[in-house]
Amino acid sequence: MDHVSIDFFLMLGYAVFLALVALCLESAARHAHRRSLSMRTAGFKYHPERDVWRCPEDQHLFPVFSDPAKRVTVYRAPADTCNACKSKPACTDSDMGREIERRDLAGLEYGMQRFHRTISLTLLVLASLILVIQFCRSTDLYPRTIVACVFTALCGTIWRLSMELFGRHRDSVATQSSSAYLDSPR
Repeated sequence: MDHVSIDFFLMLGYAVFLALVALCLESAARHAHRRSLSMRTAGFKYHPERDVWRCPEDQHLFPVFSDPAKRVTVYRAPADTCNACKSKPACTDSDMGREIERRDLAGLEYGMQRFHRTISLTLLVLASLILVIQFCRSTDLYPRTIVACVFTALCGTIWRLSMELFGRHRDSVATQSSSAYLDSPR
């Protein structure tokens, strides 16, 4: 270890620190995004096998409109059921029944999540560039091996986050998570 300079450890430590900050930011953004979406449908449960929502009063919201181009589906409870419900004032002000919209992940409401993902990717790319510089500066096998291993891990993370950001896995994420569902009380 005597032949490895202190700047190697500083650069490696800084790159790893940037990567950890990026991953913490990504985790916090995902958590905040899931919470914000679940707050809009608090108490409602989606049943994908029947394609209906169930309200806290055990009534169902059925699909009434679908726009495949915009990838939006609107679900509505029967008006007579909603208007007779004791929880109506807290649920909706609409006389047509409570509505919930299910949207694709590409909608405008996902802009903040995409923004945080972009910041995370920027930090990971910066960490990777630091590692590439350190790899070129190092002449010994041991430091180059460490840098190459960390760089490979960062590249895998960058690839996965980039594919999610640019929508390669949009359909699989939308079908796996009920957090992609939003409502708009009317």
